[in-house]
Amino acid sequence: MDVDAVLLSRIQFAFTVTFHIIFPSFSIGLAAFIATLLVRWRLTGEERFNRLARFWTKIFAVSFAMGVVSGIVLSYQFGTNWSRFSEVSGNVIGPLIGYETLTAFFLEATFLGILLFGWNRVSPNLHVTAAVLVAVGTSISAFWILAANSWMQTPAGHEMIDGVAHPVSWMQIIFNPSFPYRFAHMFTAAYLTTSLVVLSVGARYLMANRFHEDAKTMIRMGLGMVAILAPLQLVIGDAHGLNTAEHQPAKIAAMEAHWDGSKPAGLVLFGWPDAAAETNHYEIAIPNVASFIITHDFNGLFKGLKDFKPEDRPPVMAVFLAFRVMVGIGLTMIAIGAIGAFLWFRGRLFEAGWYLKPVIYTWPLGFIAIVAGWWVTEIGRQPYLIHGILRTKDAASPVAFGAVATSLAMFVAVYAVVFSMGVLYIKRLIDKGPAGKAAEAPDALPSRPLSAAQGATRESLAAKPIGAGE
Repeated sequence: MDVDAVLLSRIQFAFTVTFHIIFPSFSIGLAAFIATLLVRWRLTGEERFNRLARFWTKIFAVSFAMGVVSGIVLSYQFGTNWSRFSEVSGNVIGPLIGYETLTAFFLEATFLGILLFGWNRVSPNLHVTAAVLVAVGTSISAFWILAANSWMQTPAGHEMIDGVAHPVSWMQIIFNPSFPYRFAHMFTAAYLTTSLVVLSVGARYLMANRFHEDAKTMIRMGLGMVAILAPLQLVIGDAHGLNTAEHQPAKIAAMEAHWDGSKPAGLVLFGWPDAAAETNHYEIAIPNVASFIITHDFNGLFKGLKDFKPEDRPPVMAVFLAFRVMVGIGLTMIAIGAIGAFLWFRGRLFEAGWYLKPVIYTWPLGFIAIVAGWWVTEIGRQPYLIHGILRTKDAASPVAFGAVATSLAMFVAVYAVVFSMGVLYIKRLIDKGPAGKAAEAPDALPSRPLSAAQGATRESLAAKPIGAGE
């Protein structure tokens, strides 16, 4: 397999994983949000929580389905494009993926049907339990996938025999040096992404004078999570960065576009890294701040890109820019949460159109930040597929350039159609909003949940199960 085919295989995997990561991250947060709504419904008897759970479950179903479809493609690429990677890491990665199937996918598959189709068909308590278990299943799935990916970043608990990794300690493999930080960082990102979508949709309805009570509920719940999790993510990200500096110093050097490790590093706010000249053009930097962030010492030193051979350096430009996109969006989320919390505290949140109108358009920010962060993680690991063990160029299958190009073109065409339809359908569901007259006039609802029989006779509370048609 020539270098061009390797690069094309990398582009193909990057394309498919970029699409895939969007949907599971959204599903993780949305499953927890739906479970929370249903639990609150059972505790308070307020029908608005049940109505919102029905509404968001429809969106969850579409997102979950697209996540499953795009994930299957990734699994096949391990064998078609990266067979040497499978050979070297299969003894470690294979069981971890298997554990994800046994502990998470089976759990989700068992209770997902009840969550989607159990409205008015099973007891409320069983339905709430199913929602909670689906949320638990999505979290367990993230646990195993991130354990596998973290091992590729900071491999541990194995021994190499004839170039093949063999497990020695599963505890060290699973809880490898970067796993706790990466799991916390990704999990928080998923919750933040969903919270921002919920906040954005609630603001949209309120500004359009639709679904008043439902909109206010979404705004409160979404804003509450953003206000708490966005600053927390900053703390988690700092700890994650320190861990990366210890175990993957070349990645940190690329993130900061730091070339000379013999001098304290400035925080580059803007610049154009030039790998050939080993410098940054048009640089605007705050002196010594990057050193303080990485070493907690303004005069602290950490390795620069010049400390690594050119062939051992990650692609600087992509990592540098993606990292700034992620951090910039993170700071924007902190501002959104802080301003919204202040308005909420002062009792002016729902009248502050100057705040809510821009918030309507913030729903993509979490997805962009997740993709940018994923690019930092994966591109920053280059030139290794398994850090320190297997280089990317040595992990590829002997597939011809034309075959990879053809399959990539087909992926782009199919994804463009399938995922466009999925996103448009989600937009249609959001445009329609929570079902039933009760969503428009929530004050007319009784304060306790209706039985299945009552629900069937009350048109004001009618909400079709998933799959019943629109």
